[in-house]
Amino acid sequence: MEEKDLAEIIGKNIMRLRKMANMTQLELAEKLNYSDKSVSKWEQGNGVPDIRILVQIAGVFNVTVDDLICEHVERPVMPKRTRFLRRLIIMLCSVGLCWLVAVACFVIGGIIAPAQKLFWLAFVYAIPVSAVIVLVFSSIWSYKWARLVSVSVLIWTTLTCIYLTVYFLVPHPTMWLIFLIGVPLQVLALFFFLWWKRVRVR
Repeated sequence: MEEKDLAEIIGKNIMRLRKMANMTQLELAEKLNYSDKSVSKWEQGNGVPDIRILVQIAGVFNVTVDDLICEHVERPVMPKRTRFLRRLIIMLCSVGLCWLVAVACFVIGGIIAPAQKLFWLAFVYAIPVSAVIVLVFSSIWSYKWARLVSVSVLIWTTLTCIYLTVYFLVPHPTMWLIFLIGVPLQVLALFFFLWWKRVRVR
């Protein structure tokens, strides 16, 4: 690769990273203790920063030196609708696997111990597990309302699982009181969701 080509690649990368960081040439120059004319010269491909400056620039933008000297290939931007549908399919397949396990537990349990009638609880247990799966994916993809809904479902279905398990194994007349735990948990979930949303906006 010729020095001119390398200078153009480095210049384009510096300009791209600077604009992504909403930084002016002067602001970048101040961070590097250089003049904005030097930054402009680099971005135009009329010169190459020495290795020490390249390391500094990489540190400013939190990238590697390789990211500065290698040609950047623009990836096609996926439409929002397509991206949402793809994520929805991934989430549904993951939840589907959870329910497949529940069905397998119900069938295998019915074959091995047909006298035991509690294997249908596997379907109840699958609900909070599904909520956890949705919570994980919605946190990764920043779906705020999906997180709140999944946390709410997780709270109440977990309490339901505990209640049903204890009710059928060791019946207790006041076991329903366990659902009172869900009230402060739900309030905390709502408070945290609204508070976190406000903090992120600021």
